[in-house]
Amino acid sequence: MSSKFQYRALLRETALPEMLYSIDRFRVSGLIEARNGPFTKRVYLRDGYIIHAASNDRADSLGESLMRAGKLDQARLDEVAHQRTSGGKRVGELLIEQGFMSPASVFDAIREHIEEIVWSLFYWEDGEVTFSIGEFREEDMVQTRLPMRRVILEGIKRAPEAKPLVERVGTKATILEPSFRTEDLVEIGLDSIEYRLLTSVDGKRTFYELCSQGPLAAADNAKLLYAFRVLHLVTRHDTLELPERRRPVKIQLKSQGDVFSA
Repeated sequence: MSSKFQYRALLRETALPEMLYSIDRFRVSGLIEARNGPFTKRVYLRDGYIIHAASNDRADSLGESLMRAGKLDQARLDEVAHQRTSGGKRVGELLIEQGFMSPASVFDAIREHIEEIVWSLFYWEDGEVTFSIGEFREEDMVQTRLPMRRVILEGIKRAPEAKPLVERVGTKATILEPSFRTEDLVEIGLDSIEYRLLTSVDGKRTFYELCSQGPLAAADNAKLLYAFRVLHLVTRHDTLELPERRRPVKIQLKSQGDVFSA
C-alpha cells in the first residue's frame, strides 16, 4: 500500500489502547502492523472501523480458530489443509464446497477470527506498532465492521492483567470526573453495568473508592475505569493531592488472574 504518513510506537513505552485511540482520531483508511519477534499481525482500518485482520502466527489461522471453537475437528482440518495446498483455494471456500459449513457459518467464523486476532494484540507486552495511512487492496478480504472505540473497550476488558492498567490511571487517591457526552456512548456500546460504573464517577470519589465500591469485582472496575480514561469519558481531577496520599495505587493486587481486592 502507498502511504504518506506513519505513526510508530513501542508497546513497552505506550500502551496499545492509547495507541489505538490516537490512531482512531485520524478516522482514515490505513494499516496497523504489529511486530513482536517472528510474529506480525495486521489490522486494516476504514473510517474508524476495523474491517479485516491477518496474522502469520499459525495459532491465529482460521482452521485453528474453528478447532478451538469446536466447529471443526482435526480430521476435517487436515483434509481441508491438503486440498488447499493442492488447489490454492481459501479455507472458507473449501469448507463450503465440502459441505462442512454453510456460507453464513463461514462468514460468522471469519468475523470471529478477525476479532480473535485483534484481541490477541492486547496480550502483547512488547513489540513495535506502526500505522500507515493509505489505501490497500481489498480483493481477497472478507470484511467486517468493528468500531475502534468498542474494540478498545473490549480489548481492555480482556487484558490478562489488571495491575499494569491500574498503574496508568493514577494513584490510590486520584479523583476522576466525568467528561463524556451521552451520544459518545452509543458507538462504544456500554452495557447497563458499565454505564452504572461510568455514572458513579462524580469528581468526588477516589480511584480506590470507585474500584472497591463499583458494581463489579475490583479488578474489572479498574480495567473499565482505565478504558473510560483512554476513551476520554473521564479525566483526572486537577486538584493537588495531599503529600501522604501521593503513592502508587495499591489495591492489594493478588496473583489469581485478574482478581484483586481492597
